[in-house]
Amino acid sequence: MTANTLGRLQRSERGSALADFALVSVVLMPLFFGVLQVALIWHVKTTLTSAASEGARYGATYNRSAADGARHTSGVIDDVFGTAFSDRVSAHDMAVDGQSAVEVDVRAHVPVLAFWGPTVTVHVSGHAIKELLP
Repeated sequence: MTANTLGRLQRSERGSALADFALVSVVLMPLFFGVLQVALIWHVKTTLTSAASEGARYGATYNRSAADGARHTSGVIDDVFGTAFSDRVSAHDMAVDGQSAVEVDVRAHVPVLAFWGPTVTVHVSGHAIKELLP
């Protein structure tokens, strides 16, 4: 091989890294954003579950009602996600193995594309046994 041929071979590979990156990024970018979206939905679901459980415990304490638990849950959700977050909170009294209890249900719409776009409905609930005087 002459020096001239070797020089042409080296020049012919110029820009191949950019082309390789373009081909790989077509696969990696949607995968990255998909994992990010799953993490966002998982975070919202976990936070809503925690708020529903906290609200149920609040509503189950002595001298409080299920409606108090629903208000408390709404307040926690508003503190974490803001008042514009689309959620519906309901609470009711129920029985668990013969014990009176409070159940708080939360339904929320989580945007699929981070903070805009179509939504996924997340439904969670929290339960707590009511405190009674002996």
